[in-house]
Amino acid sequence: MQTKLEMKNISIEFSGVKALNGVHFSMESGTIHALIGANGAGKSTLMKVLSGAYNHYSGEIRLGGQTVMIRTPKHAQDAGIQMVYQEVDTALIPYLTVAENIMLLDTIHNMGKKQWIKWGEIHKRATEILKSMNINLSTRKLVSELTLAEKQMVLIARAISNQCKFLILDEPTAPLSHMETKELFRIVRDLKEKGVGIIFISHRLPEIFEICEEITIMRNGELVVKEKVPDTTPNQVVEHMLGQKLEEQFPARETVVGNTVLEVKGLSDSNKLKDLHIYVRAGEVVGIAGLVGAGKTELCKALFGVEKWSAGKVLLKGNKIKIKNPFDAVKKGIALVPEERRKEGILVNESVATNLTTAHLKEFTKGFSILDRRKEKAVAKQWIHSLGIKTPSEETKVENLSGGNQQKVAIGKWLVADADLYIFDEPTKGVDVGAKRDIFELIAQLVRSGKAVLYASSELSEIMGITDRVYVLYDGKSVKELETKNTNEEELLYYSTGGR
Repeated sequence: MQTKLEMKNISIEFSGVKALNGVHFSMESGTIHALIGANGAGKSTLMKVLSGAYNHYSGEIRLGGQTVMIRTPKHAQDAGIQMVYQEVDTALIPYLTVAENIMLLDTIHNMGKKQWIKWGEIHKRATEILKSMNINLSTRKLVSELTLAEKQMVLIARAISNQCKFLILDEPTAPLSHMETKELFRIVRDLKEKGVGIIFISHRLPEIFEICEEITIMRNGELVVKEKVPDTTPNQVVEHMLGQKLEEQFPARETVVGNTVLEVKGLSDSNKLKDLHIYVRAGEVVGIAGLVGAGKTELCKALFGVEKWSAGKVLLKGNKIKIKNPFDAVKKGIALVPEERRKEGILVNESVATNLTTAHLKEFTKGFSILDRRKEKAVAKQWIHSLGIKTPSEETKVENLSGGNQQKVAIGKWLVADADLYIFDEPTKGVDVGAKRDIFELIAQLVRSGKAVLYASSELSEIMGITDRVYVLYDGKSVKELETKNTNEEELLYYSTGGR
């Protein structure tokens, strides 16, 4: 028997700014329902209300026709509502095992009661849950040792370890490879057959049209439309999201290349990278393509001084350099916008102004290293306007911004610092089509001003749309260099999967 979930007239404010305005949302258990909208539309906020993360909302939540009180995560879990957040590292405890993380909710709910923890039972139950999901992962492995994809699966396993009636998945495929996404969809369909209602938040429209039955679209904190997926098209969905006709996603530009800015010769590390040779010139965007685990992130971090390399050399503007650490990289004119923006790219508990100026503090200090708050505020306001960052003020904490606006802040701090080489690692992960276009325009502006850009992504359509040349990585090696105008997504995928 299906259970109906209803959210009626939900409203909520933050710092006087209305994030949700009388939103209605409804779905049935045993269905897969897409919830989408541009960054800042309110979809994640609505789901945080449903999952008990926010308690100061107005409106009513009903399950099976009965009003339920959801003001804490415990209330939501007791009602059978679980949420798997996009930023997996914030929801897992790295120094605990896979089993301990999966069974965490059971352990916490029993706190305060005298009990013996039966570790064998915990591992046995966790193994059973993983087995039901067709996931081969040791329950005794520490979460800190897992890949992003494995962490995602652990979170889903935790969610279904309890009596889950409705499961909210926030950008669940963002860290996953093509094969891992297929496996996730198998799990989602299996949960649907068992009567679980899946709320699927994603910016990847092909996935929504593949797996979802209904779609609810939000814009500016309000519900725009709810309809059956077969009754609409991707273009119509995007137009509902943006409130305007769909424009060309990738900005037109004329490539004018200059001298070589970065040259990498025989770069290897002790783990993934093997004898890499690449170069990037001023005024061009060079793509680093490959599937999840190909070594894209490792390369980006090695060039930024986060990871140490064991062999090879790096030349910057013709001069051989050794990058000791990220501080050293910044001094040499290298900027990195990392894949994990909340963990590595921004200071979530600090203001927008602090984040935008943090990479170039010297410019904002007076005598005796005192911070010039007035100058910091003025420059921050200028960049907020220039980048189109949607924020109540420059003093707003970055954690309260949408994913796309957080990413603009992560990029903006390096524009303030004015680097020579900009490295982007999966820069559009978890951002909507509107924010993506803004990011692509920022990159186009960088290369027009003579900067060199390295663009690492597993989104092959983006590689084709934004780059001039592309290196395809497979198992830590650069297996092919291609002119973007002379290739296609099929050829990139062929080499990405080990084709010769």
